[in-house]
Amino acid sequence: MLRLRPYKNCDAQYIVNWTKNEFSFRQWSADRYDKYPVTANDINSYYGKYTNNDDFWGMTAFDETEVIGHFTMRFPNGNRDELRLGFVIINDMQREKGYGKEMVSLAIRYAFEFVKVNKVSLGVFENNLAAIRCYESCGFKKVSKEKIEAYLCMGEKWNCIEMELKKQ
Repeated sequence: MLRLRPYKNCDAQYIVNWTKNEFSFRQWSADRYDKYPVTANDINSYYGKYTNNDDFWGMTAFDETEVIGHFTMRFPNGNRDELRLGFVIINDMQREKGYGKEMVSLAIRYAFEFVKVNKVSLGVFENNLAAIRCYESCGFKKVSKEKIEAYLCMGEKWNCIEMELKKQ
């Protein structure tokens, strides 16, 4: 059974070990970091830019024995009716055990019940099929956007799929 708590700087030491190659790292972080591999200090420095920003925060998922996952939440464009998930990651040694779905489900519940938004959104790369399946299993639907969000990762253009879940 997973639980959520706010991200703490000590969580970065776990997160840096969950991507074993640059491809999986970029699926998680896109172009947000200049180099691979990153250090715990790199992650904390990146998040440090948002310390005084009420529109962005990190969350950590844990069980009785260890930190299992992490994600961020933010209000896009100052819109407090929508919460956007980002940097969603599960300990690579704990994948395919249902933790991803459980963590995303907790994030959805937190967004709707505690933050009181009407919509949760996220972007996922087309090449991240496992994540897409996870999000769909949690109720997210693909939505069309006028302009497809894309990032330059590892010398290639990676397109994002926009997904959202509206409050019932």
